[in-house]
Amino acid sequence: MSTTGRRPDAAQNRTRIVEAARAALAESQHVHLNEIAKRAGVGQGTLYRNFPNREALLAEVYRRDVDELVAAATDLLAAHEPGEALRKWLDRVIDYAEVKRGVLAALEPEAWQDLVAHSHNPIEGALGLLLDAAKAAGSIRTDVDARGVLLLIAYLSRVRHDEWEAMARPLMNVIFDGVRRQGVDD
Repeated sequence: MSTTGRRPDAAQNRTRIVEAARAALAESQHVHLNEIAKRAGVGQGTLYRNFPNREALLAEVYRRDVDELVAAATDLLAAHEPGEALRKWLDRVIDYAEVKRGVLAALEPEAWQDLVAHSHNPIEGALGLLLDAAKAAGSIRTDVDARGVLLLIAYLSRVRHDEWEAMARPLMNVIFDGVRRQGVDD
């Protein structure tokens, strides 16, 4: 459901609902819609007008995170040198992956497989943009490609929820160190 043509307060309610759902998913995979409505400061009727079921809400959380992650690549390249932009984007991937785990765990396999299939190409494209810029700047290895880095990042899904805080960023640092050109510090 598009926010185009909505009253400003209705669009704000929808945004607050999605943000509340995202925050709840970062804490636990067991998210209840009444809890999300309370966190968002809206009634259950408002939540259900925007999202007819739990799956629709979780899919919207996932899609927004993908859109923000993809858009961040260009924004980061405009504000930082390519190696640093890549580093900052990989940090965002950690936050994205934490919520993604919650969404995928809460959805039926058919629903999440469709979401993942539609997000793969935009994410790979954004990462490719960052890698190409970092290669051109000489800050990463030239034999690195987006598909390979995404395969390495995918292994983060094996980190247990209770270990996420302690392990996710250190593992992403290993990935980043692996793509950097030897002797190059950011």
